[in-house]
Amino acid sequence: MLRSMFSAISGLRAHQTKMDVTGNNIANVNTVGFKGSQTVFQDTLSQIIRAGGTPAADRGGTNPAQVGLGVKVAATTTNWTQGATQNTGRSTDFMIEGDGFFVTRAGNEELYTRAGSFDFDGEGKLVAPNGAILQGWMADANGVVNTNGPAGDLSVPYGQVVSPKQTTTGSVEGNLPAGAVTGTTFQTNAVMYDSQGVAQKVFYNFTKAAAADTWTLDIQAEKGNTALVTGASVVFNSSGVMTTPAAPGNLTPFVPPAATFPGWTGPVTINLSGMSQFGGAANLVAPEPNGYALGSLQSFQLGNDGTITGVYSNGLMQPLGKLALASFNNPSGLEKSGSTSFRVGVNSGVAMVGVAGSGGRGELVSGALEMSNVDLAEEFTGLIVAQRGFQANSRVITSSDEILQDLVNLKR
Repeated sequence: MLRSMFSAISGLRAHQTKMDVTGNNIANVNTVGFKGSQTVFQDTLSQIIRAGGTPAADRGGTNPAQVGLGVKVAATTTNWTQGATQNTGRSTDFMIEGDGFFVTRAGNEELYTRAGSFDFDGEGKLVAPNGAILQGWMADANGVVNTNGPAGDLSVPYGQVVSPKQTTTGSVEGNLPAGAVTGTTFQTNAVMYDSQGVAQKVFYNFTKAAAADTWTLDIQAEKGNTALVTGASVVFNSSGVMTTPAAPGNLTPFVPPAATFPGWTGPVTINLSGMSQFGGAANLVAPEPNGYALGSLQSFQLGNDGTITGVYSNGLMQPLGKLALASFNNPSGLEKSGSTSFRVGVNSGVAMVGVAGSGGRGELVSGALEMSNVDLAEEFTGLIVAQRGFQANSRVITSSDEILQDLVNLKR
């Protein structure tokens, strides 16, 4: 009779644990990046009342007679399914679409989280609500990110000033009409910058020459109507493919005159490889040359691979850094450290840190958060099951107590 009472006590404890887990899930139904847990039960040791017997020539075998001694919590497993997406519009809110964890640093410890709600601190670093610093790789002065090195603190230097860069290359693309008459001129323009970042508008004038399939190109600066290139020959074959300038299609580099452009210190190369001469209308375009004026960082964008691209006031878009994501062979082996973060556990495997979209890591979405994956309908059902299980085990205890009471009353 005492066996049933102690088994029921173990049942009370196990179902109380199930209630604790369910209650924690419901409490975190709106926690960003939270992953719900489930309770797994298993029976404990059983007492053998009669051992089993092997079959013999004159009789069959017998099965053992065993009485279970209760239940215990085998594990609380984590549900790693993707949570719902909540669009926030905040540029510092990131969501992982797929597997992986954000890497953060709290003191000297690396932590891992699915909660992507970050903000800036006083030094421009991206930090979690608990102050942990988001980790990644910062770009160098040229916007190159080396993801082969160790990850470090990630920051977005708002107000950062980028020095001007002189234009050294430009290009013209599009079609010149094959049926144009001699003397017909088509024009397009682009903006170039000198070494001081001063903008200079430059015009490209293509004039049909008397020779078949031949055009002359004059490049003129708006400032002072200064001629930069005069009478450059552009020749096409009968199929409309440019033959002069020969591949790779570059004009002879020119140096703007110092009298008109004192800030220009080097040559400019114009590429015409995108030109053609076919029937139809002219559609010349001059893609933005390289070079830019003085600018300051105004905003940033996050790519699916975790690249943070800075948008400057001068129109320049340049990588500032890249977020690091970590993956694990067994994420269920991670230990919860609070604040919706995890630390490496003895059975999780080592953190494999890399870029988003590679090595089984998910992609990133900016301006959105991953919500809790707790299913309230399932949790409420679990509450009912846990409550009924607790009631049933408590009934076993009261029944055992009544039997013991009857046993004590036998003497009367």
